Amino acid sequence: MKRILVPTDFSEHAEDALKVAAQIAKKNDSEIIILHMLELPNQTNDAILGGASIPETMLFMKKANEMLDQVSSKPYLDGISVTEIVKMDKPIHGITQVSTDYEVDLIIMGSHGSSGIEELLIGSNTEKVVRNSEIPVLVIKKEIPNFNAANIVFASDFSEETKKPFEKLLNFTRFFDSKIHLVTICTPNSFKPTHVAEKAMKNFITTFNLTNYTTQIYNDTNIEKGILNFSNSINADTIGMCTHGRTGFAHFFNGSISEGLVNHSIKPVITFKI
Repeated sequence: MKRILVPTDFSEHAEDALKVAAQIAKKNDSEIIILHMLELPNQTNDAILGGASIPETMLFMKKANEMLDQVSSKPYLDGISVTEIVKMDKPIHGITQVSTDYEVDLIIMGSHGSSGIEELLIGSNTEKVVRNSEIPVLVIKKEIPNFNAANIVFASDFSEETKKPFEKLLNFTRFFDSKIHLVTICTPNSFKPTHVAEKAMKNFITTFNLTNYTTQIYNDTNIEKGILNFSNSINADTIGMCTHGRTGFAHFFNGSISEGLVNHSIKPVITFKI
């Protein structure tokens, strides 16, 4: 894990993510890239330049760089190679571009979550990154003084398409010597007989050289609640999920279990795009 990207809006939640990134970076001698996306208000747009006026843009950039300097000087980043970037773009576009340009291995983002009508209409930048990123995204919801992934839940249907994302999860768990808890969630709307679920997990496991793992079938009213309740029942440190990256109407009607977990789970959630 050479490079970790931490987008920041200078909020408390973003700092919680940066503190976790610092812990991981120190264990793995990783570089941290701190990125601030500068979205200039439309009302400052210049008709000729198509953007904010030059003096105003320079003022915003100067202030953002000053704040990044303050963030980078935090004691918990001592001894870590830190790169600061201020980029003018939409958050999802900028984060994706920087991830590609700098060959980032992991994105760590803070999130306060959302619920109800706010979740439906607005969503969050973190949710959009989870939906679109080809790179694993670790979402942090609160300050974690001692981040650990010793027990990580991987909830899945264990289909063929989840094998490649699972390989990425294994790369992540090797840094923490994690015990992986493989779980199938059965609900009234997605019921599987026990023998069918067990066979799917068994076939899945034979593809990988797993030694430190458990398998479980867990029943609940819906998949998201099942993952949360199972994770709490075993006191898991982190939840791992695949995401299809649905967009548009498909996302509106089908929703996304991964994005729901990002919004509602207090535990860290790491997602891998299929």
